[in-house]
Amino acid sequence: MLTTDKEVEEYITRHIDSEPENLHRLYRRVNTELLYSRMCSGHIQGRLLKMLTRMVNPHRVLELGTYAGYSALCIAEGMTSDADIVDTIELEDELEDFIREALSESAYGGRVRLHIGDATELLPRLMDENSYDMVYIDANKRHYVEYYKLIIDRLRSGAFIIADNTLWDGKVADATEHHDAQTRGIVAFNDLIASDERVEKVILPLRDGLTLIYKK
Repeated sequence: MLTTDKEVEEYITRHIDSEPENLHRLYRRVNTELLYSRMCSGHIQGRLLKMLTRMVNPHRVLELGTYAGYSALCIAEGMTSDADIVDTIELEDELEDFIREALSESAYGGRVRLHIGDATELLPRLMDENSYDMVYIDANKRHYVEYYKLIIDRLRSGAFIIADNTLWDGKVADATEHHDAQTRGIVAFNDLIASDERVEKVILPLRDGLTLIYKK
Protein backbone atom coordinates (compact mmCIF):
# COMPACT_ATOMS: atom_id res chain seq x y z
CA MET A 1 0.00 0.00 0.00
CA LEU A 2 1.59 3.24 -1.15
CA THR A 3 0.26 5.69 1.43
CA THR A 4 0.25 3.60 4.60
CA ASP A 5 2.78 1.69 6.64
CA LYS A 6 2.16 -1.78 8.02
CA GLU A 7 0.74 -0.56 11.32
CA VAL A 8 -1.78 1.72 9.62
CA GLU A 9 -2.75 -1.07 7.22
CA GLU A 10 -3.39 -3.38 10.18
CA TYR A 11 -5.47 -0.63 11.85
CA ILE A 12 -7.57 -0.26 8.69
CA THR A 13 -8.08 -4.02 8.53
CA ARG A 14 -9.38 -4.05 12.11
CA HIS A 15 -11.87 -1.28 11.37
CA ILE A 16 -13.50 -2.50 8.17
CA ASP A 17 -15.70 -5.49 7.40
CA SER A 18 -13.95 -8.78 8.00
CA GLU A 19 -12.70 -10.88 5.13
CA PRO A 20 -15.15 -13.72 4.38
CA GLU A 21 -13.79 -17.08 5.49
CA ASN A 22 -13.68 -18.54 1.98
CA LEU A 23 -11.67 -15.54 0.76
CA HIS A 24 -9.35 -15.77 3.75
CA ARG A 25 -8.66 -19.40 2.86
CA LEU A 26 -8.23 -18.46 -0.79
CA TYR A 27 -5.74 -15.71 0.03
CA ARG A 28 -3.68 -18.15 2.11
CA ARG A 29 -3.73 -20.68 -0.74
CA VAL A 30 -2.55 -18.00 -3.16
CA ASN A 31 0.43 -17.23 -0.93
CA THR A 32 1.41 -20.86 -0.53
CA GLU A 33 0.57 -22.33 -3.95
CA LEU A 34 0.88 -19.60 -6.61
CA LEU A 35 3.65 -17.41 -7.94
CA TYR A 36 3.34 -13.60 -7.81
CA SER A 37 0.95 -13.67 -4.84
CA ARG A 38 1.07 -9.87 -4.66
CA MET A 39 -1.26 -9.89 -7.67
CA CYS A 40 -4.10 -11.03 -5.41
CA SER A 41 -6.35 -8.17 -4.25
CA GLY A 42 -6.47 -9.07 -0.57
CA HIS A 43 -8.66 -7.96 2.31
CA ILE A 44 -8.71 -4.16 2.01
CA GLN A 45 -8.95 -3.88 -1.76
CA GLY A 46 -11.39 -6.78 -1.86
CA ARG A 47 -13.80 -5.03 0.52
CA LEU A 48 -13.43 -1.85 -1.55
CA LEU A 49 -14.31 -3.74 -4.74
CA LYS A 50 -17.39 -5.15 -3.06
CA MET A 51 -18.40 -1.67 -1.86
CA LEU A 52 -17.84 -0.08 -5.28
CA THR A 53 -19.96 -2.81 -6.83
CA ARG A 54 -22.71 -2.09 -4.30
CA MET A 55 -22.56 1.59 -5.25
CA VAL A 56 -22.58 1.04 -9.03
CA ASN A 57 -25.19 -1.74 -8.75
CA PRO A 58 -24.17 -3.43 -12.02
CA HIS A 59 -26.00 -6.37 -13.56
CA ARG A 60 -23.14 -7.32 -15.85
CA VAL A 61 -19.44 -6.86 -15.05
CA LEU A 62 -16.38 -7.62 -17.16
CA GLU A 63 -13.08 -8.42 -15.46
CA LEU A 64 -9.78 -8.56 -17.33
CA GLY A 65 -7.29 -10.66 -15.37
CA THR A 66 -8.80 -13.26 -13.04
CA TYR A 67 -5.59 -14.58 -11.47
CA ALA A 68 -6.91 -16.60 -8.47
CA GLY A 69 -10.54 -15.46 -8.65
CA TYR A 70 -10.39 -13.35 -5.48
CA SER A 71 -11.43 -10.03 -7.03
CA ALA A 72 -14.12 -11.67 -9.18
CA LEU A 73 -15.68 -13.15 -6.05
CA CYS A 74 -15.57 -9.79 -4.26
CA ILE A 75 -17.38 -8.17 -7.20
CA ALA A 76 -19.90 -11.02 -7.34
CA GLU A 77 -20.51 -10.64 -3.61
CA GLY A 78 -21.42 -6.99 -4.12
CA MET A 79 -24.06 -7.79 -6.73
CA THR A 80 -27.71 -7.89 -5.70
CA SER A 81 -28.97 -10.95 -7.56
CA ASP A 82 -27.88 -14.40 -8.67
CA ALA A 83 -29.03 -13.33 -12.13
CA ASP A 84 -26.16 -10.81 -12.24
CA ILE A 85 -22.99 -12.02 -13.95
CA VAL A 86 -19.24 -11.35 -13.82
CA ASP A 87 -17.48 -12.36 -17.04
CA THR A 88 -13.82 -12.77 -16.12
CA ILE A 89 -10.94 -13.42 -18.54
CA GLU A 90 -7.70 -15.18 -17.56
CA LEU A 91 -4.83 -15.74 -19.99
CA GLU A 92 -3.00 -18.48 -18.08
CA ASP A 93 -4.78 -21.78 -18.62
CA GLU A 94 -2.75 -23.48 -15.87
CA LEU A 95 -4.73 -21.39 -13.35
CA GLU A 96 -8.10 -22.71 -14.51
CA ASP A 97 -8.40 -25.58 -12.00
CA PHE A 98 -7.33 -23.31 -9.12
CA ILE A 99 -9.87 -20.65 -10.12
CA ARG A 100 -12.74 -23.10 -10.57
CA GLU A 101 -12.07 -24.59 -7.14
CA ALA A 102 -12.18 -21.11 -5.61
CA LEU A 103 -15.47 -20.39 -7.35
CA SER A 104 -16.98 -23.68 -6.20
CA GLU A 105 -16.19 -22.86 -2.57
CA SER A 106 -18.03 -19.53 -2.66
CA ALA A 107 -21.74 -18.86 -2.32
CA TYR A 108 -21.27 -16.30 -5.10
CA GLY A 109 -19.25 -18.45 -7.48
CA GLY A 110 -22.32 -19.14 -9.63
CA ARG A 111 -22.36 -15.48 -10.60
CA VAL A 112 -18.89 -15.75 -12.19
CA ARG A 113 -18.28 -17.01 -15.74
CA LEU A 114 -14.65 -17.84 -16.42
CA HIS A 115 -13.16 -17.37 -19.90
CA ILE A 116 -9.65 -18.68 -20.58
CA GLY A 117 -7.75 -16.91 -23.33
CA ASP A 118 -6.22 -13.66 -24.56
CA ALA A 119 -8.40 -10.70 -23.58
CA THR A 120 -7.58 -8.83 -26.79
CA GLU A 121 -9.01 -11.75 -28.76
CA LEU A 122 -12.03 -12.44 -26.53
CA LEU A 123 -13.11 -8.85 -25.93
CA PRO A 124 -14.72 -8.10 -29.32
CA ARG A 125 -17.10 -11.06 -29.03
CA LEU A 126 -17.95 -10.43 -25.37
CA MET A 127 -18.56 -6.73 -25.99
CA ASP A 128 -20.82 -7.59 -28.92
CA GLU A 129 -22.85 -10.08 -26.90
CA ASN A 130 -23.17 -8.17 -23.61
CA SER A 131 -23.90 -4.72 -22.25
CA TYR A 132 -21.53 -4.16 -19.35
CA ASP A 133 -22.21 -1.73 -16.51
CA MET A 134 -18.73 -2.02 -15.00
CA VAL A 135 -15.30 -3.20 -16.14
CA TYR A 136 -12.38 -4.10 -13.86
CA ILE A 137 -8.97 -4.04 -15.58
CA ASP A 138 -6.18 -5.96 -13.85
CA ALA A 139 -4.43 -7.83 -16.66
CA ASN A 140 -1.23 -7.34 -18.69
CA LYS A 141 -0.06 -3.78 -18.02
CA ARG A 142 1.50 -3.54 -21.48
CA HIS A 143 -1.97 -3.77 -23.03
CA TYR A 144 -4.02 -1.40 -20.83
CA VAL A 145 -4.35 1.13 -23.66
CA GLU A 146 -5.46 -1.59 -26.06
CA TYR A 147 -8.01 -2.92 -23.59
CA TYR A 148 -9.40 0.56 -23.04
CA LYS A 149 -9.75 1.26 -26.75
CA LEU A 150 -11.54 -2.06 -27.26
CA ILE A 151 -14.17 -1.35 -24.58
CA ILE A 152 -14.74 2.40 -24.21
CA ASP A 153 -16.87 3.00 -27.30
CA ARG A 154 -19.05 -0.03 -26.50
CA LEU A 155 -19.85 0.98 -22.94
CA ARG A 156 -23.07 2.85 -22.25
CA SER A 157 -23.12 6.31 -20.74
CA GLY A 158 -22.97 5.91 -16.96
CA ALA A 159 -20.78 2.80 -17.00
CA PHE A 160 -17.69 2.55 -14.79
CA ILE A 161 -14.19 1.28 -15.43
CA ILE A 162 -11.89 0.41 -12.51
CA ALA A 163 -8.21 0.02 -13.42
CA ASP A 164 -5.73 -1.51 -10.98
CA ASN A 165 -1.97 -0.91 -10.59
CA THR A 166 -2.08 2.56 -12.11
CA LEU A 167 0.65 3.94 -9.84
CA TRP A 168 2.90 0.89 -10.40
CA ASP A 169 5.02 1.17 -7.25
CA GLY A 170 5.36 4.90 -7.90
CA LYS A 171 7.37 4.33 -11.08
CA VAL A 172 4.85 6.32 -13.13
CA ALA A 173 5.97 9.52 -11.39
CA ASP A 174 9.69 8.89 -12.01
CA ALA A 175 10.81 9.44 -15.61
CA THR A 176 13.98 7.45 -14.98
CA GLU A 177 11.88 4.31 -14.40
CA HIS A 178 10.11 4.35 -17.76
CA HIS A 179 12.49 1.91 -19.42
CA ASP A 180 10.46 -1.27 -18.81
CA ALA A 181 7.46 -2.18 -20.96
CA GLN A 182 4.98 -2.54 -18.09
CA THR A 183 5.75 0.91 -16.71
CA ARG A 184 5.50 2.42 -20.19
CA GLY A 185 2.14 0.69 -20.64
CA ILE A 186 0.72 2.15 -17.42
CA VAL A 187 2.12 5.62 -18.16
CA ALA A 188 0.54 5.58 -21.63
CA PHE A 189 -2.78 4.43 -20.13
CA ASN A 190 -2.76 7.14 -17.45
CA ASP A 191 -1.95 9.81 -20.05
CA LEU A 192 -4.74 8.57 -22.31
CA ILE A 193 -7.32 8.59 -19.51
CA ALA A 194 -6.22 12.04 -18.33
CA SER A 195 -6.77 13.47 -21.81
CA ASP A 196 -10.03 11.65 -22.63
CA GLU A 197 -12.88 14.15 -22.23
CA ARG A 198 -15.48 11.38 -22.61
CA VAL A 199 -14.77 10.24 -19.06
CA GLU A 200 -14.42 11.50 -15.51
CA LYS A 201 -11.53 9.98 -13.60
CA VAL A 202 -9.78 9.87 -10.21
CA ILE A 203 -6.76 7.87 -9.01
CA LEU A 204 -6.90 6.40 -5.50
CA PRO A 205 -3.49 5.77 -3.85
CA LEU A 206 -4.62 2.39 -2.52
CA ARG A 207 -2.04 -0.41 -2.70
CA ASP A 208 -0.57 0.01 -6.19
CA GLY A 209 -3.02 2.65 -7.42
CA LEU A 210 -6.67 2.26 -8.40
CA THR A 211 -8.23 4.49 -11.07
CA LEU A 212 -12.00 5.02 -11.12
CA ILE A 213 -13.35 6.03 -14.55
CA TYR A 214 -16.91 7.13 -15.29
CA LYS A 215 -18.15 7.32 -18.86
CA LYS A 216 -20.20 10.47 -19.36
